Amino acid sequence: PARLARLAPLLAGDGLKVGLVWRGNPLHSNDAERSLPGLDALAPLWAIPGVRFFSLQKDAGALPPDLPLTDLAPAIDDFADSAALIARLDLLISIDSAPAHLAGALGVPCWLLLPARKADWRWLHGRDDSPWYPDMRLFRQTQRGDWSGPVSRMACALRKYE
Repeated sequence: PARLARLAPLLAGDGLKVGLVWRGNPLHSNDAERSLPGLDALAPLWAIPGVRFFSLQKDAGALPPDLPLTDLAPAIDDFADSAALIARLDLLISIDSAPAHLAGALGVPCWLLLPARKADWRWLHGRDDSPWYPDMRLFRQTQRGDWSGPVSRMACALRKYE
């Protein structure tokens, strides 16, 4: 509770609070497939009204100042900090990495971006939901390396999100 209270002001304000994680550990065996090439891949999301975006991306470096994105990484010292911040979000949009599983375990809605090639076995095939996490929705690539399709579908869904 103390951690939640300490971090809550970072997310204060109106609007839909959406956290973002676009890269995983570069040492992961499938990181080249699962991580986005950069924030540009998420460009269709930036223009959606009423949405506030928060970066939970560790080691992202300087974020472009022209994006509607608040960097929460400086407030994250450990996994418990990540949990406290994710618990205050309305939605997490993530690649297949630890924050997505944390959101799933906390019951926070999560939209997961999955690669066309070598997606982890737990996401199964031919479905856009997860038997492991009831509040998770899967957005899969249809072509290897092309994130435009899943991000476009995600932007459409975000416009309708309540």
